[in-house]
Amino acid sequence: MYYQDDNSLLSRLERKIGRFAVPNLAFILVIAMAFIYLADYTMALREMPLFSNFLYFDRALILKGQVWRIFTFTIVPEFESPILVLLSLYFFWFIGSIIEKEWGSFKFNIFYLMGYLGSVASGFIMGYTTNYYLNLSLFLAFAILNAEAKVLLFFFIPIKVKWLAYIDLAILILEFIISGWTMRVALLFSLANVILFFWKNLYYRVSSYFRRRRFKVAYDRGYHEFEKKERKRQKKAKKVKVKDLPSNENNSNDDLFGF
Repeated sequence: MYYQDDNSLLSRLERKIGRFAVPNLAFILVIAMAFIYLADYTMALREMPLFSNFLYFDRALILKGQVWRIFTFTIVPEFESPILVLLSLYFFWFIGSIIEKEWGSFKFNIFYLMGYLGSVASGFIMGYTTNYYLNLSLFLAFAILNAEAKVLLFFFIPIKVKWLAYIDLAILILEFIISGWTMRVALLFSLANVILFFWKNLYYRVSSYFRRRRFKVAYDRGYHEFEKKERKRQKKAKKVKVKDLPSNENNSNDDLFGF
């Protein structure tokens, strides 16, 4: 993967401006999202407008001057249920911290920044956006880096992360196929960070899969041809043996009477 290359653009940037990276970015975002949820919960109890209503991405309102929405949509929680919010925030922190540990703070910051910019571009194309695809990009990155890792589905079913990623990819592909071109472009922008960071990795995996398939087909075809030739050779060998055998009747009579 190119981000492991010391001569890559990303590595050169890290050597120059890596000191400006924000450490523990996932933890900071989780704290911000938890604060927004608690603020919404408190305002809902008091029957007041939700705080998150002033944070959502809305192109029309942004163009009218509410520019903070360009930034604040990233910390609006996806769920309303306290349990789901707690689990989603924990999972976000879990995968974010692991990716940051593997890559380092700078590269993780760049990955999140690229996903953020893609989401903003998608929002201006569609008129709205959420942090759903931005958070999904983190999960896909985690699944690519740790494909064999296991999580508990529904709290008790162990399942490898790669199978959950395949399900998400299938949904994204279906969504891409059935959507119009505006939505397709928005999807590509939203997941631009995954594409840019992992396109080589995905290309090698796909090409390796098809190369193995071609080898297997060629091997099977060659093996079947070998079996056919071997059966023909054995049939010919049997015919030759039968033709070369002497007459059994004559031999048996001569031996019996001594003539």
